Amino acid sequence: MSTLERDPREGEVRVLDENGDVVGDAPDLSAEELLAMYRQMKLARRFDTRAVSLQRQGRMGTFPPMSGQEGAQVASAMALADDDWVVPSYREHAVSLVRGVSLERTLLYWMGDERGSRMADGVNVFPVAVPIASQIPHATGMAWANKLRNDDGTPDAVVCYFGDGATSEGDFHEGLNFAGVFDTPNVFFCNNNQWAISVPRSKQTASATLAQKADAYGFEGVQVDGMDPLAVYKVTEEALAKARDPDKGELRPTLIEAVQYRFGAHTTADDPSVYREDAEVEEWKAKDPIPRLERYLRGRDLLDDDRVADIEESVETEVADAIEAAESTTRPDPSSMFEHVYEEMTPELRAQAERFADLRERYGDEAFLDD
Repeated sequence: MSTLERDPREGEVRVLDENGDVVGDAPDLSAEELLAMYRQMKLARRFDTRAVSLQRQGRMGTFPPMSGQEGAQVASAMALADDDWVVPSYREHAVSLVRGVSLERTLLYWMGDERGSRMADGVNVFPVAVPIASQIPHATGMAWANKLRNDDGTPDAVVCYFGDGATSEGDFHEGLNFAGVFDTPNVFFCNNNQWAISVPRSKQTASATLAQKADAYGFEGVQVDGMDPLAVYKVTEEALAKARDPDKGELRPTLIEAVQYRFGAHTTADDPSVYREDAEVEEWKAKDPIPRLERYLRGRDLLDDDRVADIEESVETEVADAIEAAESTTRPDPSSMFEHVYEEMTPELRAQAERFADLRERYGDEAFLDD
């Protein structure tokens, strides 16, 4: 039986337990792929730590940390084919990294540089979506377009990421309902990190799982241990295969609920100590996906202390180089903020731009800076 056919109320799909021991059927990954997965997770964690530090030093704007979610992000992104698309929310830094978005570009975005939203050619990643759940109908529409344009019956899949809080928004229900009706090649990936800012999962819904919400729209939902990268890879790979080429009578979409935890704050403007207990955080840190995968790789003689040290050194260098490159980038002209709101500037926006230009000419840019 496919893992996608498993009733989510029966529990999470798992491959590795908290100790890195195998408790389920592992996906078919080579040693090189497993090591690449581990390195990407280590890179994402180090980037996250440094990004928070940059914000605290006043070198970057508000930033949404992702520590604890690296396993779900890296593993799901690695399961995608080159031509598949990613539609992220605002916390998928590791997904974007795996899919070809440089760390430098991600830093530029959070530094307030609109060029951080401009994807390089061939990078199939939508820009960051900060409004909760607004990207879900966009992902459904794109998948429908892929299906309509496809000639051989195997359209490219579209994976849409969102948090547990998004499942309480109307856009979530509308997007999934549309996907079920029009049988779109979508994978809806819910990063259930237990807290929608300060609102716990228990106050989002009375449903036993978030994955079972797919039942209402006619397609499959599966709950997976989001701190287990091998289980996430396995489930995502199966969902993608179904999205492209379903069995007869089977709908293409899938809702994946990856159960995990964000170790840090919702954003650097948030204080999680106000609404959650330290004991809860420590309980989840014991399930950390990075040491879990590391123990598994050590058990297979794919990692040792020297190789871990080499990876950590290379990761440190890569993150430092990205920060230097981002901070060395010439700042955009402030007037460019008006250029990316609409495809064509509206009369109201043009008037604002002209007013801003007039104030700059009269008082100089220094008048807009804090002392």
